[in-house]
Amino acid sequence: MIADLPEPSEEAREASAALAALIADEIKTHGWISFARYMELALYTPGLGYYAGGAHKFGDHASGGDFLTAPELTPLFGQALARQVAQVLAASQPCMIEAGAGSGRLAADLLLALDALGCAPQRYAILELSGELRARQAAIIAQHAPQFLDRVQWLDALPEKFSGCLIGNEVLDAMPTHAVRWDENGLIECGVRCGEEQEGHPLHFAERPASQALIDAAEILPAAAPYRGEISLAVRAWVAELAGRIECGAMILLDYGLPRRELYHPQRDGGTVRCHYRHRVHDDPFWYPGLSDITSHVDFTAVAEAGFDAGLSVLGYTNQAQFLINCGIGELLQEKLGADKAPALQGGRAKNALLAVADGDTVTEANLRAGLRTNGAVSVLLSPNEMGELFKVIALGRGMPQPLLGFTRGDRVHAL
Repeated sequence: MIADLPEPSEEAREASAALAALIADEIKTHGWISFARYMELALYTPGLGYYAGGAHKFGDHASGGDFLTAPELTPLFGQALARQVAQVLAASQPCMIEAGAGSGRLAADLLLALDALGCAPQRYAILELSGELRARQAAIIAQHAPQFLDRVQWLDALPEKFSGCLIGNEVLDAMPTHAVRWDENGLIECGVRCGEEQEGHPLHFAERPASQALIDAAEILPAAAPYRGEISLAVRAWVAELAGRIECGAMILLDYGLPRRELYHPQRDGGTVRCHYRHRVHDDPFWYPGLSDITSHVDFTAVAEAGFDAGLSVLGYTNQAQFLINCGIGELLQEKLGADKAPALQGGRAKNALLAVADGDTVTEANLRAGLRTNGAVSVLLSPNEMGELFKVIALGRGMPQPLLGFTRGDRVHAL
């Protein structure tokens, strides 16, 4: 067991063993599978994969979740994002698609916020392959935005044509990625084989010469041998496929990653694959398959290229902090805590400033705690040491006004 990781329950270990056996059978059939295929099986195998099983994933440590996404931190995230969505809907059609809706909390927040802005979508489609997550999303929407549940539908595949706004929050990082190594003899792919137990399990990396598709994709990358990293053909293909279906509108993708020249910098030798389990990060993707989330950083230059090559315009690219500030999250925080009485978004004066939020000089402990939680959550969203700089936002579209609201200041398209 990896040090400091909680031991999974017996039920979880049994589910992982069943998935590991399935993966081992495929490896024995083919002798070797790519890491991208392993990642696909570990995350999406029906009933057993991380996103397709029954384990709780989203939420804080107390709730048994493995990680927190922005919508779970505060509804202000969805309310700020709704202002950008509203601009796109007004210029296209009142229809939305959310890819990989997680817990369903963002869908509920967006529906409520868009309604408050007077532009609730006529249809809110969720592209979600996991039946277990579909049920959780429906329950969350029914709890927080029941009046809009009849406008929500779940999709098994992308529509042939679409006009409106597509949102993808932390979707690209969980798409299967190929692990590769550059050396003097060319590009090597690092796949998965079965063998004698290493690090407590029989799955381990094994190398072979890279496919032509990977070699072609690597030609434009700035990595120089010796170097280890990832190439996600799936991200490029998904963005290109969706781009070809947008008639009028935009896709807004939020995730953690970097422009190509930064992602493949020599200092990142070793790659960016990381695993998340019970709010702990580890780097062993073979530890109890199906129990940890597996992610890698997004190459936002590849995202922009895939959209552009399919006929979309790159409408903006910036970090999450700048995007949310442009969308008015500061004003939303002030409205929530009390006009002109909101605390600073960062710094040590939050508690003192919150004392002024309540009427007069009386502050209840409940109000103080609620205010501190809200302010703290927004600080996490904006802080450069938290999600503010690590997470980026890119918008690709057709027939859209420019600039989009979220990119009016601090647009970094030039850095892609």
